[in-house]
Amino acid sequence: MTDPERRLWSLLRNRQLGVKVRRQVPIGRYIVDFLCEEKKLIIELDGGQHFSPEGKAKDRIRDAFLSIHGYRVVRIFNDDVIKNIDSVLLQIAMHFE
Repeated sequence: MTDPERRLWSLLRNRQLGVKVRRQVPIGRYIVDFLCEEKKLIIELDGGQHFSPEGKAKDRIRDAFLSIHGYRVVRIFNDDVIKNIDSVLLQIAMHFE
């Protein structure tokens, strides 16, 4: 796991936001960063490679596949986890409601 993934995981694990979240979960040919199966919510942490045209195209294909299988994908930038974790947790919690 990257440093942002470790930081976020320390705040999501053990039902700290009221729901079970798992990390590094395979779905089809993809491995998602975090999954709340109960809410069908995937949380992906994105670094700089996701800003390139190729990265954006791959993300669109991946998100479409996951959507077809009933999942919603929330993408959060690594910098936000490092610099504004409270806002990130609020954003995630809103998706759990």
